[in-house]
Formats: sequence, C-alpha cells, structure tokens
Amino acid sequence: MKVMQVLPELTSGGVEQVTIGLAEHLVAQGHQSIVVSNGGKLVPGLTENGSTHLQREVHKKSLLSLRHVPALRNLLRAEQPDILHLRSRAPAWLFYLAWKGLPPTERPRLVTTVHGLYSVNRYSRIMTRGEVVICVSQAVKQYVLQNYPDASPDCLEICYEGISREDFSSEFRPAESWKEKWYQEFPQTAGKRLIALPGRLTRLKGHHTFLKLIATLRSNNPQVHGLIVGGAHPKKEGYLDELRKEVQAQGLAESITFTGKRSDLREVLSLADLSLSLSEKPESFGLTILEALALGTPVIAYDEGGASEILAKLCPAGAIPRDDFAALVERAGNFLHSPPEIAPNNDFLADTSHRKTEKIYQDLLHSPRR
Repeated sequence: MKVMQVLPELTSGGVEQVTIGLAEHLVAQGHQSIVVSNGGKLVPGLTENGSTHLQREVHKKSLLSLRHVPALRNLLRAEQPDILHLRSRAPAWLFYLAWKGLPPTERPRLVTTVHGLYSVNRYSRIMTRGEVVICVSQAVKQYVLQNYPDASPDCLEICYEGISREDFSSEFRPAESWKEKWYQEFPQTAGKRLIALPGRLTRLKGHHTFLKLIATLRSNNPQVHGLIVGGAHPKKEGYLDELRKEVQAQGLAESITFTGKRSDLREVLSLADLSLSLSEKPESFGLTILEALALGTPVIAYDEGGASEILAKLCPAGAIPRDDFAALVERAGNFLHSPPEIAPNNDFLADTSHRKTEKIYQDLLHSPRR
C-alpha cells in the first residue's frame, strides 16, 4: 500500500507529529509512505525513518496557489498512491481539485482528517469531502454532523490521536542534568508550586484568566508560581508585550515565568504540579491535556470539546464549567493540596491510532468507489 499524506508544513505542532508518527508506522508495516508539504525542520526525522518527502508550495491560503493544481495532478499520476490523505484546508483544496481532475479509475482513494473545530464556511467544508472523514474526537464528529449536513454519517470515523506509553508515563522523571539547566535558567521557580499554561501565545488560550488565577491563589499560598509555556509568533509579539505589562500591573513579576517556546514540554509538564487548559474556544482534542495526565500531572480544563472526552476517561475531577472562575480557583486550590486520582491511559495511544488509521485505509481500498 502506498500512502500520500498532505499538510502545509513540517515545522512543529500536533498535526505534524501525528503525520510523522503515522508515516513511521506505515513504513514499519511494509507500506510506502510519502508526505507532501512545504518542508520544515521536521523533514530530516521523517526521511530518516524511511518516508519520502516531496516539497511543494501547498501552504499558502491564496487563490494564486490554484496555479499549482495541474502540477499536483501530474504528481498524483507519477506517484500513483493508493491512498491520498489530506490533513489541512489550504493543501486539501489544491489536492482535491487535482484529484477530481483525474479519471475516476486513476484516482487514489481519498481520506481527510478534521483536526480542528474550524470556522463554519465553504472553505472549511473541503475537510468533509473525503470518502472517509476521520474525526479526532466525538466532539469533532458532532461538529461535522451539525454544521455540514451533506456529510454522510457513514463516512465519519472517530480516531483519537494518541501518545506513546514509553514517552509519556507517570514513571517518567526529568534527568538531573535537565533540572540543573532549568533552575539555572529559571531560578525563580525553585521550591515553588508550579502551575503551567502550555500553548501558543494567542488571545484564545486564556492567558488573562490564568494571570487572574495566579494572583488569586497567591493571596493564600505565596509559593504558587505560574508558567506560561509557549512562544509568540513574530506577528503576536504585541500580545506578549501586553501580557508582560499586565504581569507588572498586577504585581506578579516574581510569580510568573514566560518560558518561551520549548522543545522539552514533556519535562516541563512533568515538573509542574498542575497544568491548565483555558482556551476560549472548545478544543478539538487536547494533546497537551493528555500528555500532562499521562505524566501524572493533574489537569483542569473546561468541560467541553475533546478536553471533556479526555478528562472523562482519565481525570473527571479536572472538568469545570466554562468561564466559572470560582470553580477554577477552588479546584486549583484543592488539587495543589490534594492531587486527584489519574487513571492509566489506555484509550489514547499512538499505536492504537496508527493501527486504526491503517485499517481505515485497507478497508477503503477494498470497498467499491462511491
């Protein structure tokens, strides 16, 4: 079986990691794996594990990108993949048009994955055009059914993203050398009760609520210290400045650390006493929620979207109503005093996700074309 996955770039992020993980699994199972993107720093790791990377300009959300459709159609003719798996809207449009322009008997079987709760419009509808549409959570499936009535329920498959037990376990402890380097860089965190808010620095991630929480908790527990874990896109530097000013205005300069973008999030989450997800919009899944819980770090998140599904299985006590600040303060205080029980992660495993996706491919190849 020859599988071609398509996404904008291979720089960083959950979709990229899922793509690379599946590619590695496919190669290990004896299949051919091709990934098409505009490239990025993750390409060497992809190719070292046996996949082929084809760099194409598929990342730009622009009508000018439509000029690439004939070349992409020729690419499909040349490579003749059995499965074409589209993972993001901009490249999905380009490849869908290229695919549609082939004679039906020459077309690879088409799979799409809805990785996010996208804004509802014609542009986003492309992600429901697969012969099979993979949804990364029950919340995503409901989103598709509610907003795209032309999407057949029979075409929708829930396939949770997952993590490795070897990489994310409650037995994991950061190396002493890592901790030494961490405390050299952030000495203000030593001996503190650390509460982490991981995620990119965007207005949707709930940073202002986080700062308010840290200020409130510190009135009773001066050892509380907040970690804002994530970097700012160059276009978002103004938002970072805004947050720094608020930290100063609230007198939290000694109680908040901006770590910037980290490549060692596993170690940071393991070090934290508590991790939060305060996104102002429901999450389609919530990979950092899962990673923290698998490491044994309690999580508090709004009881909605994919976060709700993860917490229901692993840490039900961590679910709170949206925008209920009193519940957030109470639950955070309780968790710092008496950590909740966290169930073993048996439901959200990378290997399970890879095997299910592989079966989806094989079942589709053996089914009649619609």
